[in-house]
Amino acid sequence: MQKTLLFLFLFCLMTPVVSQKTFYEKLADSTLTLTKQKVKYDPTYFKLKYPNGDVPADRGVCTDVVIRAYRKMGIDLQKEVHEDMKANFAKYPKTWGMKSTDANIDHRRVPNLMTFFSRKGIVKSISTNASDYAPGDIVCWNLGGAVTHIGLVVNKKSADGKRYLMVHNIGAGQVLEDCLFSYKIIGHYQYQKK
Repeated sequence: MQKTLLFLFLFCLMTPVVSQKTFYEKLADSTLTLTKQKVKYDPTYFKLKYPNGDVPADRGVCTDVVIRAYRKMGIDLQKEVHEDMKANFAKYPKTWGMKSTDANIDHRRVPNLMTFFSRKGIVKSISTNASDYAPGDIVCWNLGGAVTHIGLVVNKKSADGKRYLMVHNIGAGQVLEDCLFSYKIIGHYQYQKK
């Protein structure tokens, strides 16, 4: 009996622990795969199927990066945002003069995503400390005036190793860039559907 216990103890010590990736690490990985897809920046209003509707695969804007990354994780932000907006329309921005929801576009607007992530996700602190931003985090910026932007933090580091890189689409397609602090940060979130 003692030999068996000793064997089991030694076996456990020698067996490497395989760490499982967290949801957010997997989200960061799925986001990185989007950079391999050639996408032209296109803010056109598209009529989408519902649920799981998407603009043409070779088109998109910044919000489509987030939508596509989450879709790879089995989460349909079109449906999630639409359902929350339908039930809580007064809590969402009225910037576009909307009187009701529109499942074709609501999830493709940064202020709507910010509201959704604030309501359903985790609101993280906004800081100038790079270590506060982790793979899988969602970052929103103000580019000036009322122009907002969104991207995802991934698990690749900047050339100086000081901060994680972002995947976003600001006009050149779904790209990997060192731009975390290039614009004024106005939102910082994590979201995992419960």
